[in-house]
Amino acid sequence: MGFIMDGLDAEDYDRTYSDRDLLRRIVSYFRPKLGSMLLVATMIVLLSASQAAIPTLGSLAVDAIADGTIGQVGWLLTAGILVTGAMSWVFNYIRQKYSSRVTGDVVLRLREDAFDAVLERDLSFYDETPSGKIVSRVTSDTDDFATVSSLTMDLISQVLMVAFVTVLLFVRSVELALLTLLVVPIVVGLALMFRRLARVSTRRAQRSLSRVNANLQETMGGIAVAKNFRQEQQVYDEFRPINQQSYQVTLRQGFVFSTIFPVLFLVAGLATVGLVQLGGVQVLDRGLSAGDWYLFLQGVSLFWFPLTSIAAFWSQFQQGLSASERVFALIDAPPRVVQSAAEPPGRLAGRIEFQDLTFGYDADHPVLRDFNLLIEAGETVALVGHTGAGKSTLSKLITRFYEFQDGRLLIDGRDIRTLELGAFRSQIGAVPQAPFLFSGTVADNIRYPRPEAGDDEVLAAAAAVGGGDWIDALPHGLETDVGEHGRALSMGQRQLVALARLLIQDPAIVVLDEATASVDPLTEAQIQEGLDLVLAGRTSIVIAHRLSTIEHVDRIIVLDHGRIVEEGDHAALLARGGRYCEVYNTYFRHQSPHYRAGTGFVTVGEAAPALD
Repeated sequence: MGFIMDGLDAEDYDRTYSDRDLLRRIVSYFRPKLGSMLLVATMIVLLSASQAAIPTLGSLAVDAIADGTIGQVGWLLTAGILVTGAMSWVFNYIRQKYSSRVTGDVVLRLREDAFDAVLERDLSFYDETPSGKIVSRVTSDTDDFATVSSLTMDLISQVLMVAFVTVLLFVRSVELALLTLLVVPIVVGLALMFRRLARVSTRRAQRSLSRVNANLQETMGGIAVAKNFRQEQQVYDEFRPINQQSYQVTLRQGFVFSTIFPVLFLVAGLATVGLVQLGGVQVLDRGLSAGDWYLFLQGVSLFWFPLTSIAAFWSQFQQGLSASERVFALIDAPPRVVQSAAEPPGRLAGRIEFQDLTFGYDADHPVLRDFNLLIEAGETVALVGHTGAGKSTLSKLITRFYEFQDGRLLIDGRDIRTLELGAFRSQIGAVPQAPFLFSGTVADNIRYPRPEAGDDEVLAAAAAVGGGDWIDALPHGLETDVGEHGRALSMGQRQLVALARLLIQDPAIVVLDEATASVDPLTEAQIQEGLDLVLAGRTSIVIAHRLSTIEHVDRIIVLDHGRIVEEGDHAALLARGGRYCEVYNTYFRHQSPHYRAGTGFVTVGEAAPALD
């Protein structure tokens, strides 16, 4: 039992809604479709009335046969049954057509709201939540919501059918009708017993499916690594228990739903046997005509199926409620990055100032504590330090992807929390260590920040990066398809595309997680030339990985565990022989053109090596 439930805990942003709150929220999605809903309701009423009329006409035929008058009215009854059946089909067609459209429109809006919520979530949300689980909520759970919406339409039809049949039964035999109604509380009570169990089992099944989706998403993203290290079997071994868990949980869910119907029909069947016996006795005693008895038996059969469907609906409805609960939890997840105002930033100069700022991904374990740093407008600053020093953290705070716990971060003297976020981020150009390209052509990816950019602008931006020679190496020039995630291009080509994309954007502040260690010398030279062009005249924060980049910056900031331990230019910091020397000896010395294995270590007071 423990294994089956492992990993099925709620996400941090999950919440529990009452049935009333969920229903109110669901109704709000259907409210704009009120006109179509009224038409559907009308068709349901007519459909239920016509279905109830058919056994009535049949009972009249039975009485006519018993009285010997069937020859006089037989053709009228036959025509009546045919017309009523045909009208039932027409009413049901109209109902199905418009109810399907209403449900489709509602699910479309719900899925759009869910996707919009996904786009609005902070970057920290994606750090903590596997993407496969998010995809599951936007796709599978909204599909489950569509299913329950269809069930709701059926429920309305079934309720009306029960109402018509109940009236019919009382008209024919009050005694038998009362006996039939005595069984109703038993059937409904049994169905409601399954309610909570169904809700729990459904929620677990949906969470297990999310785990499967998350595992598949991760596997597809890292399939090249798995194949490179020949770890396909390990990947399969990791997937198997997750899939097995989903199978077990879904099996339990299926058992819950498959149990309720046999139990309900058993109770209904026993009640029908009693009614047949009692009604047959009344026919023999002349207390009930044969036609009335036929009508009653047909009415009972029409009565039991809707009643059991209504009762079972509450168990099945839990699947839709659970799905909507998960979707609404995603939509309602509170943002962590909260703006206190939405002031237009205007064109930024790019002056950045950290004032006594404290931040931690976990608030109890700060990465930065009382951090202070001033970067002047137009200045290029390189951040260096060992892994975990806080370099990437600073870039994420400047781009406003994370909320800091204390202190202030000022942009051009204004609190970053007061700026309109969309307009502010449009002036921040960020290039990650591994640039991401969307499916499409190279030109599409370059104009991504400005879809309205013309072909001439795109070509000019691409030609400006690295002299444009790299364009000739592409099979179809700028119309070359980059493939999924840009895999059709080399890493160097992706970085050149990312730099051209930055030129099209024309940001005021550039945040660059520079990575050229894995490219050939020619591509590195092209990227460096592109960097010089992109960084010119802009405030730039570079997480430096290459010695050639450090040579060109205005100031180097040396970080250690979230603190600034040194700052200055390359030569002065090497001459000081402090923490920067350690970083240089660890990461940069082998990149010097004068490097020889086992040599090149810098010590205190030693002259800085030339950067030819």
